[in-house]
Amino acid sequence: MTAMKEVIAIVKPFLAERVLDALRLAPLEACTVREVKGYGRQKSYLDAYGDTEYSLAFLPKVEIQLWVDDARVDEVVDRITAVARTGRIGDGKIFILPASAPLG
Repeated sequence: MTAMKEVIAIVKPFLAERVLDALRLAPLEACTVREVKGYGRQKSYLDAYGDTEYSLAFLPKVEIQLWVDDARVDEVVDRITAVARTGRIGDGKIFILPASAPLG
């Protein structure tokens, strides 16, 4: 059995589809996607919605959770950063964790 890693990418919602497209041909064992909210260094963020401005304590993000063979982690992370990095604060995060073998 090969060693696996869990890669968790938290990206801006408008970039999620691009990230998933970039990963479509990547060597993944499994993938889950969910909408999440959070904040990082941007703390509270002032955003314009229509004609009003309001402060958001938590910004919408998309979490993409992947399980990848150890040897392919760098390739997958490179694909994610190539399409998700805008260079602005709040781009998101990528976490890489060891993954244990599935049950059954």
